[in-house]
Amino acid sequence: MTAAADLLLDRLRRAGMTDVVGVAPTTGGLAATAGIARRADGSSVFVKTFADPPSADAFQREAAGLEALRGLGGLRTPEVLLADEHVLVLEVLAPRPAAASFWTDLAHDLARLHTTTVHHRFGWDHDNWLGRRRQVNTWTDDGFAFFAQHRLLRWFGEPRVRAALGPADRAALERLCDRLPELLPDAPACLTHGDLWTQNVLSTAEGRPAVIDPAVSFTWAEVDLAHLWTTAPPPGASAFFDRYAELTGLDRGWRDRMPVLQLRQHLAVIAQFDDDWGAADTVRATLAPFRSGPRAQRP
Repeated sequence: MTAAADLLLDRLRRAGMTDVVGVAPTTGGLAATAGIARRADGSSVFVKTFADPPSADAFQREAAGLEALRGLGGLRTPEVLLADEHVLVLEVLAPRPAAASFWTDLAHDLARLHTTTVHHRFGWDHDNWLGRRRQVNTWTDDGFAFFAQHRLLRWFGEPRVRAALGPADRAALERLCDRLPELLPDAPACLTHGDLWTQNVLSTAEGRPAVIDPAVSFTWAEVDLAHLWTTAPPPGASAFFDRYAELTGLDRGWRDRMPVLQLRQHLAVIAQFDDDWGAADTVRATLAPFRSGPRAQRP
């Protein structure tokens, strides 16, 4: 077996799942090592681990996020079979079908999540994890302050971000943060998946949308839209945005807001990976209009 398969098998057996007879690593994820484990009875489970876990509670927090999406928002998520310090074991999901109706189904599901979980504050009961980095969810009354402090400026504490983006970039980001009320609508908080890129959308055996790898919090619904919009969704995904807009009354200017909202994810990518896939260049391009003017005074 490969080193990845050996690691996954070892973690499963340490967790007490001794009937696993083989593990086939999977690709697509960026932060963790994952695979499909075959059990002695012929059934299979999905397994995920970190060679060096970022926290003892990372998988428990992820499992709690899956439960919140399912229980509060009605999204389909995989059944959690085991979550401990070292390993997360889930029900196996299926690849996405090619039909455009799959994406309109996802639009219905996400619109229901966003419109039925409106909350009076921004944040979550505890911090959780976005990949291998802590997502700060301190309760905040003001959405603009929450997004500025905990979703944008927070990343300048990360060494890779400071190496890739200099003081002038931070100053531009601070100016953008000061202007968030001009750039984004004053929308309520709702429950969000928080890491809703295309790879985290799969399917049930019946062909219904299901999601994995959440980083949940109560924040703006358009945070979820931005991640899907900017991560090269399949052609059929255009049906998703049209239907979601119909269901939620999304205004015509939503596309113009996506680059600002997606700054959070680009900064998270820079923070975690040596190859940022062009994220730093994208951040600098988005910040270009904010490179002059008074600089905010921040800690």
